[in-house]
Amino acid sequence: MASAHTPRETWRAAALGARDALGGTFAALSMWERDLGRLKVLVNAGQRAADEEEFPDAETYPVHQFSEITEFLHERWAGGGEPNAWVETAEGPAEGEPGYTHMGAPPVHGVLRGRVAALRRRGRGCCVVAPIVMHGRAWGELYVARPAGAPVFDRGDADFATVLASVVAAGIAQTERLEEVRKLAFTDPLTGLANRRAVDMRLDEAVERFLSDGTVVSLVVCDLNGLKRVNDTHGHAVGDRLLERFGSVLSYCGAMLPGALAARLGGDEFCLVSVGPEADEVVRAADELCVRAGDLELGEGVACGVASTGDPIGPVPSARRLFRLADAAQYRAKAARSPKPVVAGRDGTVIALADHPPSSSRDRRSFRDAPAPQAPDAAPGPGTGAGPEAGPEAGPGPSGA
Repeated sequence: MASAHTPRETWRAAALGARDALGGTFAALSMWERDLGRLKVLVNAGQRAADEEEFPDAETYPVHQFSEITEFLHERWAGGGEPNAWVETAEGPAEGEPGYTHMGAPPVHGVLRGRVAALRRRGRGCCVVAPIVMHGRAWGELYVARPAGAPVFDRGDADFATVLASVVAAGIAQTERLEEVRKLAFTDPLTGLANRRAVDMRLDEAVERFLSDGTVVSLVVCDLNGLKRVNDTHGHAVGDRLLERFGSVLSYCGAMLPGALAARLGGDEFCLVSVGPEADEVVRAADELCVRAGDLELGEGVACGVASTGDPIGPVPSARRLFRLADAAQYRAKAARSPKPVVAGRDGTVIALADHPPSSSRDRRSFRDAPAPQAPDAAPGPGTGAGPEAGPEAGPGPSGA
């Protein structure tokens, strides 16, 4: 499992490793969702039955049908024992020394429930089940099965499955910690949106794709108006609630653009990164964002700027250039107190403003502190649009990095 990184990769590697180690043909990992009272199957690996998906979204089983995780194991621990694995067969409990077999739930109206019924239904002869324990309590189960007619798992297999389950638990715990660290590294803790690091990565990849095949990349940068007044008048806790509420609005409007990334860049500045949708779709989403932001209690609306490679904005050799243009559009919207988004390539001053920002703007976080302009910006680059409103912004002027 050393090479696995995502939870799914970890689950699959653990299941396949246990299957091979125990000489089975099928293995699964399940997690106990305590709040919902059910075992949720995370992965099915190996020779799956027709009704089994590798990563099922909705394969769950009520724990009262598989009560060992709540009753059998608890009784073992309460008696000072270890959470050992057990074996079941399609015919009932396996032969052998008591302590490693478990019958499961009894028949109800003559119908076998639990694992015995599942084994018969899927043509399997036996299984070994080992509890996965993390932080001192049952987390889920490791399940390995053999087909009908194959040798039944024995006491040695059950003991080995117990050891394998502890290894699986360690791997899952490490993966969960890494996922939490990864999430924290790319998430704004106040709003739950992506953070600046996540935006930089997404935008760099998006612009590379645009340069490769012309896929439209758009950036919406917005500045929440009135936050300082709210903080000064009502306190920072109320200001934080305003930021959270606007973050929800941004997420809502971002959902209008399939695959868009909604992020908080810092302070009162937010953005949307869109890859694929046309510029007009992005502008419509930005329009909706402005309307909804204007309705927020205590807020004063939002200054919103849009830059899209689908508009006549000239060459976009890097993510920094797109950021400078979106920043300039946002700066223009804020200065003009515009209730609607200002769009680079559709407003006659934005490109010039991006290339020659006023001295006062250098004290802001706008324009991303890009190096001095170098290349001409006279004509749209490959993949850029050329709309009827190109006008003054399509004229000559130096380009940013």
